Amino acid sequence: MAITMLRPKTVWKQRGRSRSSHYSDIAKELFTPPILIGGRAVAHPEHEVDAIISAQIAGKSEDEIRALVRKLVADRKTATIGA
Repeated sequence: MAITMLRPKTVWKQRGRSRSSHYSDIAKELFTPPILIGGRAVAHPEHEVDAIISAQIAGKSEDEIRALVRKLVADRKTATIGA
């Protein structure tokens, strides 16, 4: 399974959030931090973006979304390509 990476502007548009609001959400653990993909380039895994947006649509509380974000970040450490 290939992992699709989304650049920040795409994520902001999908979320309907401004740059500053997006990074505020990251600081409050309401969104996963981006991954460094180059010298000065970052991106978000698409499946993480989809999971968080789905949780928001489902009406999950901020505490439930924080738990989801922590799980998604922890899962990054055990991700394998091609598995």
